[in-house]
Amino acid sequence: MFCQNFEISFCGEGKEVTVETLAKLMLSLQRKKCHNINLVSPGHIIPQIVEALLIAAQNGLNIPIVYNSNGYDLTDTLKHLDGIIDIYLPDMKFADNKLGKKYLGVKNYYDIASSALIEMFRQVGNLEADDMNIAYKGLIIRQLVMPQNLAHSEKIMTFIAENLSLKTYVNIMAQYYPSHQSYKFKEINRGIRDEEFKYVIKVANEVGLENIRR
Repeated sequence: MFCQNFEISFCGEGKEVTVETLAKLMLSLQRKKCHNINLVSPGHIIPQIVEALLIAAQNGLNIPIVYNSNGYDLTDTLKHLDGIIDIYLPDMKFADNKLGKKYLGVKNYYDIASSALIEMFRQVGNLEADDMNIAYKGLIIRQLVMPQNLAHSEKIMTFIAENLSLKTYVNIMAQYYPSHQSYKFKEINRGIRDEEFKYVIKVANEVGLENIRR
């Protein structure tokens, strides 16, 4: 409802390609010295992506593969990616199923996303970087601070600390602004306030998370 990239996610931009073409695109990015292949919201085309990765790997693809998602990923799907994905980059948008339904239009968001994070962490663990400080493996969680703390950020931070690792990298983001259909909801039809952002940082520190990025 408030996607800030709604032109891409809702307006039909982009074009279909074959798995062979996708493999060639990946190899082209590697030749251009890209640090990784970033797959954004790829959950609905996993079989095609895996096939393309196999073709690309057979032709020399060796840079990290990033799974970049909104966190609403089924663990059964993620298990098929064990050993294929190097870096998981999920959101944790809401720690409340009802709010997930209201603002994202999906069922059981928190239950599914929290299970997904556990599976992602099981596969890749804490973030690892090379001598140039470029990540090559691990988990990075994004948490977008919402007006009035509607994300229930304290629950999210506690979940990460207790179920994943205190060393988990968490990117706490302050860039929320009303977009797309947010005008339909008065409570999110504004940007966040400084004190709302500082509260989430405070909570993350209080639960002992060691790698907070903003």
